[in-house]
Amino acid sequence: MSLPLIAVEGLGKKYRIQHHQGGARYVALRDVIAQKLSAPFRRRSGNEPPATEDFWALQDVSFDVHEGDVLGIIGRNGAGKSTLLKILSRITEPTAGRVVLRGRAASLLEVGTGFHPELSGRDNIFLNGAILGMSRAEIIRKFDEIVAFAGTEQFLDTPVKRYSSGMYVRLAFAVAAHLEPEILIVDEVLAVGDAEFQQKCLGKMGEVAKSGRTVLFVSHQLAMVDNLCRTGLFLEKGRVRMLGAARDVIAAYAHRASHRSVEQFSDRPNRRGNGSIRFEQARILTAAGQPVDALVSGGDFIFELQLTNPSAAALRAVHVSVGIDNALGQRVTTWSSTYAGGDFAIAPSPSFSVRIGLPRVALLPGDYSYNLYATVNGDVADWLPPAGSFVVEPGDFFGTGRLPEARDGSFISEHSFTVETPVARRS
Repeated sequence: MSLPLIAVEGLGKKYRIQHHQGGARYVALRDVIAQKLSAPFRRRSGNEPPATEDFWALQDVSFDVHEGDVLGIIGRNGAGKSTLLKILSRITEPTAGRVVLRGRAASLLEVGTGFHPELSGRDNIFLNGAILGMSRAEIIRKFDEIVAFAGTEQFLDTPVKRYSSGMYVRLAFAVAAHLEPEILIVDEVLAVGDAEFQQKCLGKMGEVAKSGRTVLFVSHQLAMVDNLCRTGLFLEKGRVRMLGAARDVIAAYAHRASHRSVEQFSDRPNRRGNGSIRFEQARILTAAGQPVDALVSGGDFIFELQLTNPSAAALRAVHVSVGIDNALGQRVTTWSSTYAGGDFAIAPSPSFSVRIGLPRVALLPGDYSYNLYATVNGDVADWLPPAGSFVVEPGDFFGTGRLPEARDGSFISEHSFTVETPVARRS
């Protein structure tokens, strides 16, 4: 068997985090002067917190990537994905372990990496190509193709400091992808481009992989990872949680956060709206009102939401909706009070609950996430994208004893088969 193009062995990266004494984040000049003057007279307590703390962004990470592999790297924010790519790109030195690269690597980690803001797009193509180790002849040979792919012909002689972030990433990706590196390393920057350009990038990375070159791709867009990658790497808290077939790794990642019988939202920072009402809790109940951990295909369930009403006043024209996404982040359906009967009113109370009846759940088995959205008199009151997740287990939807599988799509639709035999004509 041939040697791997990328070999990662026991990789670790440690950062030293500085803590401000006393918990203060900002210190005025007068405070600094006062601290310096009083320092000789201050007695140090033995139980003072340490000024620094060691944080391992990566720990004992090992895997191999062979020529022609397309590896998708997924994980929550802070899992160590970008740190790993920086080490592989030789931007950051590892604290432990080693990385062996058997080929020339081109990296696209941040918008405008390797670009000089004062130079034109034309000059930056040559500059970035040189940084990637290309000769001038190679760059000239690929120049027209790069410009056409990026779609920046009109602004080719304009300093890139005047480019939008989308134009920046278009040109940067075009350079990295067209100058024929053996290894292409791409972080989440493709999210900056528009949908059309993202599709072009996916197509180009597919071409790169088919040509025998290797791609490492980090993204939170699981549909992109599933579409592009054959192999997946799931990082969690700096460690390898799973390495295997991309679809299996995506399923494990989605499933990791799905088994919660109750979701709490009171401390969520990622919410928008004026706060006239707020989501506090969500849970799944059986039709009889018993809490459960999962839905079952074909079963009858209730999705219950607890909300607060800070003013405790009567409310009119309240709208609540729940957007359901599959494990790849694709919207599959929306449960909306508008569709199911219109906006509703709330009697004076500091809190209230909303129950969404789900007869004969038509979702196929799998992991799902949901967003929560509420308006009062047309104004956004609370919006949590994303809010939580749940699992749908296999169930006998048709009563035939045959259980549908996740590979069959996202929905089960009611249907039946009949067979009609043609009646023979008499001569």
